[in-house]
Amino acid sequence: MRRRFLTYFTWMGDELVTVPDFPAWVCDVCGRREYDVQAVNQLMLILSPNAGKASTRPPKMHKKPSSKDQRPSHPESS
Repeated sequence: MRRRFLTYFTWMGDELVTVPDFPAWVCDVCGRREYDVQAVNQLMLILSPNAGKASTRPPKMHKKPSSKDQRPSHPESS
């Protein structure tokens, strides 16, 4: 297997997506192609329908400390 840069084809719904110069491993004997797994994962993240959209998770809310949770800043002397 040798590393080559080929055109990657995939269907996204009804649209054919082509990516030139995509990394792949190609067998010198039979021509079998295995696309680089890391590159495919990155491409799927980019092509995701949610790419570039804000997260739908609500922001983390910090609990406001109550007076019971706070320690006095100075010890009281009698």
